[in-house]
Amino acid sequence: MDKTTEIEAAVFRRLLSHLDNHKEVQNIDLMILADFCRNCLAKWMVTEAEKRGVEIDYEQAREKIYGMPYSEWKEKFQTKATPEQMAAFEARQQAKQNK
Repeated sequence: MDKTTEIEAAVFRRLLSHLDNHKEVQNIDLMILADFCRNCLAKWMVTEAEKRGVEIDYEQAREKIYGMPYSEWKEKFQTKATPEQMAAFEARQQAKQNK
C-alpha cells in the first residue's frame, strides 16, 4: 500500500470514528447538509468492493460503518425525523432535481 492509500484509509477510519462519536447527528441531518449519510457510505463500500472482486453485502458494510449491526444502532440512537427535517430534506431533493 502506498502512502497516499494509507493516508486515505486513515482519514476514512477517522471519519467513521468521528461519526461514531457524534451519534446525535442523525442521518437525515447529514443528508440535508451534505447529501450523504452513513447508509450512503455503506453503499459506496459495497460498490467499491464489487469493482475489486470482493464480496461484501450491504448489511456487512453497514455494520462496518455503524460499528454494530444497523438494527441495533437504529434502536439505540436513531430518532424520528421531525417535520422540519423532512421539509428540509425534501427541499434539498427538489433542488437537486431542478439542477
